Amino acid sequence: MVPLIHDVTRRRTTGEWIVALEAAGVPCGPINTIPQVFDDPQVRHRGMRIEMAHPSAGKVALVGSPIRMSKTPPTYRRAPPNLGSDTRDLLARLLGKERPLLDALHEQGVI
Repeated sequence: MVPLIHDVTRRRTTGEWIVALEAAGVPCGPINTIPQVFDDPQVRHRGMRIEMAHPSAGKVALVGSPIRMSKTPPTYRRAPPNLGSDTRDLLARLLGKERPLLDALHEQGVI
């Protein structure tokens, strides 16, 4: 089934599919790439792109908070963590296990 759907959906552009689906009353929208997200006029107008220094990725583009309050604007303190960087600390808190045990489990490939 997936190959058939793939073949059919490749026959039109995203814009053409949106027009056809909306005409048929089907709610829809594009799935944008990150560059497409940041190129969107509304995203640019609202200043939704922020940049932060990341410890392993350098400077990264991120989506800012959509909340805009004049007296208490959002602040950004930390870049997103690397995948799995908080796993052992989180498991220690949730399971009540000591860090050495979790380190051993990590080395064994359990976590």
